[in-house]
Amino acid sequence: MTRTAFDIAAFEELVHLRRDVRHFLTDPLDEQEVEQLLVLAHSAPSVGLSQPWRFVRIITPALREQLATHVDAQIVKAGQMYKGDEDKLYRSLKLHGLREAPVLFAVYCDEGTETGHKLGAITMPEARRYSCVMAIHTIWLAARTRGIGMGWISILDRPTVDAMLEIPENWRCLGLLCLGYPVSEEATPELERRGWEHRTDWHSTIVTR
Repeated sequence: MTRTAFDIAAFEELVHLRRDVRHFLTDPLDEQEVEQLLVLAHSAPSVGLSQPWRFVRIITPALREQLATHVDAQIVKAGQMYKGDEDKLYRSLKLHGLREAPVLFAVYCDEGTETGHKLGAITMPEARRYSCVMAIHTIWLAARTRGIGMGWISILDRPTVDAMLEIPENWRCLGLLCLGYPVSEEATPELERRGWEHRTDWHSTIVTR
């Protein structure tokens, strides 16, 4: 296999343009493209080659609305900690696109999988979840190359969502993914544009010993 020269500038632009999308067009996605995103996700690295990711696609309209209603309630509940101007800003944020995005997945980690024979997961079992995050990020970047946006929703009650989706006991919910064409292309995260938080300098995240 020969060494391939990748377009470094294009990759760096892709990373910078990966946004957490909440505002979606309702236009449908091509099913072959959705399948290809899942194929690429399955090529993500995983501890012990365990491939523990499980993608549950939500296609039933009533179930989609049930999930959206649940997340709406959880957003209100989670917002009770904020006060004053912070509360006002929080309540003005759009924190999910569950009703608009044409494709919706719930993502799970199969923590009871025997694939990989527990290699690397005996001393650090949470590495399976990290593997699933790698698969999610792979979808995120691959979607961007196709002009598709993604939103990752974590404001939810896991047991409630598990019951809605009739999930096996050993599966751990990592969130809901919304996929679709974004209403607009943005180079700056919405939370930064709205003044919720700013991106810190990368130097501030490095610790030396």
